[in-house]
Amino acid sequence: MSSFANPHHFYLFAMKNGRKKLGYGSTAEEALEILRYRLTEEELSDVDPDRCTRIAQRELREHIHELG
Repeated sequence: MSSFANPHHFYLFAMKNGRKKLGYGSTAEEALEILRYRLTEEELSDVDPDRCTRIAQRELREHIHELG
């Protein structure tokens, strides 16, 4: 199976403090699940799973200032 069969994307998840967390996966749900491995329960509780934006890798530099 080709690696292009299930492309992955970057997702920016909004947080309660106005910053964003970066996730990576083939869907927003998968990216959030991967974030669960990286974040503590306290950090994860600040993430709003319903407010996410998919971005291309080449756009990542434009969003660096939003990450927190």
